[in-house]
Amino acid sequence: MSSKVEYLVSACLCGICSRFDGKDARDEQIAELVKKGKAIPVCPEELGGLPVPRLPGEIEKGDGKEVLCQQRKVVSRKGEDLTPFFLRGAFASLTIAKKFKIKKAFMKQESPACGCGWIKRKGRRVKGDGVTVALFKRSGIKVEPR
Repeated sequence: MSSKVEYLVSACLCGICSRFDGKDARDEQIAELVKKGKAIPVCPEELGGLPVPRLPGEIEKGDGKEVLCQQRKVVSRKGEDLTPFFLRGAFASLTIAKKFKIKKAFMKQESPACGCGWIKRKGRRVKGDGVTVALFKRSGIKVEPR
């Protein structure tokens, strides 16, 4: 195993069943980074206190930057305000990244927490970053979508 952790990755990408639907989104390259000790998996939604499985959330308008500025909310399909869970999870993920001096993250595409460049709204891809990715970028962590 490597003695140096270099990356933070969405937990679902390394095979952890942490997605809203209780499944994973395994990416073999990401799983290998974790296996070698080069990456730490995190699920911001779980770190924020949401269960698995759970109703999917989406950013009502805008993207994660606006959620961080308290201008927008993350809501479930039933209209429940999930914003506090997403914010808590984003800041918990950032705390982990800072502890390990992480400079780069690989995050799950289209997620309201981890989406990088694209998120989903009403079943459609829209431009924007998830809440955690927006916080990472604001904090100087380079993020690549997977």
